[in-house]
Amino acid sequence: MSLPDGLSRRGMLVKIGLLFNGAIGVILAVPIVGYILSPLIRARRPGYAAWISLGSLGQFPEGQTRLATYRNPVADPADGETANIPCWVRNVDGKKLQVFAINCAHLGCPVRWFPQSGLFMCPCHGGVYYSDGSRASGPPERGLFEYSYKLEQGNLWIKAGEMPTTGSPAARLIHITTGKSPCV
Repeated sequence: MSLPDGLSRRGMLVKIGLLFNGAIGVILAVPIVGYILSPLIRARRPGYAAWISLGSLGQFPEGQTRLATYRNPVADPADGETANIPCWVRNVDGKKLQVFAINCAHLGCPVRWFPQSGLFMCPCHGGVYYSDGSRASGPPERGLFEYSYKLEQGNLWIKAGEMPTTGSPAARLIHITTGKSPCV
């Protein structure tokens, strides 16, 4: 059986099938292409590697460690309170500071500062860090992640953006070999 313009039913169904498969292919390709191009898109997003003010230097007394928060520079309005990111600021001697991410280098649990002992402690798996952020004991293999900072006109600024994680290049400072071949 043929249609008036010479197209058979089989030919028409083949064209409809190709059109349907093409549409499904485009729908599936969009997220894959977005994932592949995400480093290029993310790097161009305004505020990605922004300098964020934590406040005046007077908020961080010499010889003390204080909790500070900043707003994630790439947050969306729907993020609400979750876009406020805490960090620990240690004023070593009034001129030298250290700004630590609040996350433990083991699994990312929030560490807490104990001024009595001068240690950061992780409640999840018992990770302990010295006041300078270096590893003291427990499962973490490295010290706390540190933000870059600068002082301008009496204000403390940190370079925010990508949150450090155990999979980021900065976290791969330690190469552990056990002498065994890796599992397949």
